[in-house]
Amino acid sequence: MAKDVSLRQLRYFIAAAETKQLSMAAKKVHVAQSTVTNAILQLESSMNVKLFERHPQGVTLTAEGYNFYHRAREIYEQLNSALEEPHFQRYHLKGAIRMGASYTLLGYFLPPLMARFRQHYPDVDLDLLDLERPIIEEGVLVGDLELGLVLLSNSLQRQAFDYHILLRSRRQLWTAAHHPLSEQASASLQDIAAYPYIQLTIDEGEQATQRYWQAQGLTPNIVFRTTSMEGLRGLVAHGFGVSILADMVYRPWSLEGKKIEAIPILDVIPHLECALIWRKGAVLSEAAQSFQQFLIHSCGS
Repeated sequence: MAKDVSLRQLRYFIAAAETKQLSMAAKKVHVAQSTVTNAILQLESSMNVKLFERHPQGVTLTAEGYNFYHRAREIYEQLNSALEEPHFQRYHLKGAIRMGASYTLLGYFLPPLMARFRQHYPDVDLDLLDLERPIIEEGVLVGDLELGLVLLSNSLQRQAFDYHILLRSRRQLWTAAHHPLSEQASASLQDIAAYPYIQLTIDEGEQATQRYWQAQGLTPNIVFRTTSMEGLRGLVAHGFGVSILADMVYRPWSLEGKKIEAIPILDVIPHLECALIWRKGAVLSEAAQSFQQFLIHSCGS
């Protein structure tokens, strides 16, 4: 089967999975829409599985498609890493990096990057602390932490640091399958306000939510608050309410296999910004500087 799958097909499939529209995927990879469509059909035929559900507003991954997306993404990233990453000083660098990361970044962003860094620098110890953003910022300012990985979009003092934004992740509406809003191509905050809302409270989620709702002069109808991402997925998937969260943490199924839809939002909603921060003017250790440059390069930013 592997001989029937090309890297070009993987690239087109990944673009379709991430944009959720074949026309946008085609623009992203600079080919005709028919080329993307044919590549996906060939993949489905080679694998004998259905990778996407087709809808009037776009495409969504099936369970098989979701699993294949993560495998394909890993393969594609490893290839790009081998071809594009600079020649790191494998095995030569030693030391330790003391850094902090907030919950969302530790759970949904950092682990695969740390694994790749360790392959290049096996003798560098990553002394990683799971901390809230304000504590990470304070630790960086006073020098207790060399580096911090935070949701910079939640910070009110970004100018206090040197920083580099590694990822911007759009926020979308999450609904259960067959929810009234899931039938729409997009939804406004005014539309969403009419339905029960489930609020995630980790990483200052409620404060961030309040800022963009208040900017529109609206208030969400919050019926549940939770610190559990999986709890929120389950509540949304079972129709207890809707939520607005970033694509970085999106998964189209709850733990028990109930479908979750992601719907674009019409109003201007700020993206989630994931950033690496360090003290202004600080001279980083060689190990910390290597990790800093590795993250910047790996995230393509």
